[in-house]
Amino acid sequence: MIETNVSRHHQTFLQVIHSYYQLTKPRIIPLLLITTAGSMWIAAKGEVNPLLLLVTLAGGTLAAASAQVINCVYDRDIDYDMERTRHRPLPSGKVQPRDALIFALALAVISFTLLSVFANLLAALLAMSGIVFYVLIYTHLLKRHSTQNIVIGGAAGAIPALVGWAAVTGTLSWAAWLIFGIVFLWTPPHFWSLALMIRDDYAKVGIPMLPVVAGTKPTVQQIWYYTLVTVAATLLLVYPLHQSGTVYTVIALWLGVIFIHKAWQLLHNPEDRTLAKGLFLYSISYMMLLCLGMVIDSLPVTHHVINAVVDKLHLLVG
Repeated sequence: MIETNVSRHHQTFLQVIHSYYQLTKPRIIPLLLITTAGSMWIAAKGEVNPLLLLVTLAGGTLAAASAQVINCVYDRDIDYDMERTRHRPLPSGKVQPRDALIFALALAVISFTLLSVFANLLAALLAMSGIVFYVLIYTHLLKRHSTQNIVIGGAAGAIPALVGWAAVTGTLSWAAWLIFGIVFLWTPPHFWSLALMIRDDYAKVGIPMLPVVAGTKPTVQQIWYYTLVTVAATLLLVYPLHQSGTVYTVIALWLGVIFIHKAWQLLHNPEDRTLAKGLFLYSISYMMLLCLGMVIDSLPVTHHVINAVVDKLHLLVG
């Protein structure tokens, strides 16, 4: 009998932990971390302090989690009305709003402490600004009131790139702002392709996403324009900023061609939700692989290999 009670208590505790974990929307966070890491590697010229990397990613994770929890508290009414979100911890009653807010505050405090102590104050303040921007600007002011919610609100998702750069250098350079800009420009085609897939859910709860208000054709046109500008912006790291080299250039061009091709297909088939889903899924891979390209290109061993190849080519030509 005692063993049974212990077992039940253990299962209940795990369920509680899982509910709070779900509040943080953990599937979103890895994308934010990969942009942080890419920015850090370029800023450190391929030689990132492992402890600083670990602390910055941990602090970024906690800050992003805090923002997502507050978002869940704010949106619990519409989450209940949408079938795909009805079973989240707050609308289902597994977690109470007050407890969720306390959890979010604790996450933010730990994030700020980690970053300010082990990185620097600028990185910590930037992480907190990301929470404030996501909650006040995107969630409160824009999400339910403007078709530009994703465009302007995308700045919150781009702030981790600034956090990563600041953690390494203690400052913000043009390169840092460019990486911020790349993520900012990438967000509309990424999120609008998702919105095309679930526009009926957004329409049901009155969220003015672009596909709901303007329709599919104007949305795919905007996706097309933003995709072109995003791919062009990625190349500015090579010229005129000279922050990345040959390896990154090849990866950025290869990924960009595929991104443009998928956006072109959707442009000519705006009602095709399969194409919208394909673009959405690819956009995730695009950003992850682009940042991986930043990391690989910045490594000293990559520079040694490229220089060796160039020297051999010179000898062959000579």
